[in-house]
Amino acid sequence: MDKNVQWHQDLKINRLLKNLEKNNMKGFYIKTKEELIEKIKELIPHSSLVGVGDSMTLFETGIINLLRNGDYVFLDKYEEGLSMEDKNKLYTQCFSADTFLCSVNAITEKGELYNVDGYGARVAPMIFGPKQVIIVAGKNKIVKDLEEAENRIKNIAAPIDAKRLNKDTPCVKLGYCVDCQSQDRICNTHVVIKRQFDFLKDRIKVIIIDESLGY
Repeated sequence: MDKNVQWHQDLKINRLLKNLEKNNMKGFYIKTKEELIEKIKELIPHSSLVGVGDSMTLFETGIINLLRNGDYVFLDKYEEGLSMEDKNKLYTQCFSADTFLCSVNAITEKGELYNVDGYGARVAPMIFGPKQVIIVAGKNKIVKDLEEAENRIKNIAAPIDAKRLNKDTPCVKLGYCVDCQSQDRICNTHVVIKRQFDFLKDRIKVIIIDESLGY
């Protein structure tokens, strides 16, 4: 990357990290996937009960493999052969997890986390339950404000994810959101996390990676 572009990007991310701190969330800026894995090992104690939300980023960075092969009690929602009943049990167990990992649809420079879910099994534990929430996000998820966050979700994240899930929605055909009423709609729950109480300081940790990851 051009050093001047890198300078500009680093300034933006450092502003974001400071704003996360003001919002009682801990921010980290990681340069490589290898450094990320080491940071995850540092943050999650051995033998911890760990759950995850639906996330391509966790696969792309190798975190899912780490959880499957490491010294963790992993609530693996991706295990083959799970029924919907099995998955619902895992989703409920996530509320009692020591650590819950996921990504984010968009994060503003003011340190606000914007997520849209279909079922709610990802956003619910982010808000309440697990002792620690670790959010892993590529730099492509950073936006200026909530308006830009919503635009990102409507025009990038949601259509691509609906395509991945083989949903029969207008956005799969058009490539952008029309606020449909489809039975396959995945944009059902919109959640913005702006701040944590002082007594919950650093419960949510946000790791920004210097790569484009996920949707």
